[in-house]
Amino acid sequence: MLNNIGLPGLLLIAVVVLVLFGRGKISSLMGEVGKGITSFKKGVAEGTKEIDEASDETGDTAKDVTPEDEKDKV
Repeated sequence: MLNNIGLPGLLLIAVVVLVLFGRGKISSLMGEVGKGITSFKKGVAEGTKEIDEASDETGDTAKDVTPEDEKDKV
């Protein structure tokens, strides 16, 4: 169903949304979406950093546990 929308259909949808909500409401909504995306990226980066720090503190490193006979096949 959504495969056949095309550019004219998208433009029509954009115009209808603009008429219904107004330019000010849409711009404030997009600003909030941008803030949400920024906050999500920041949270992911902090989580990754926290995991890296935790693994550095414990000294855990990835070890190759592949049996010797399996290593020769690769």
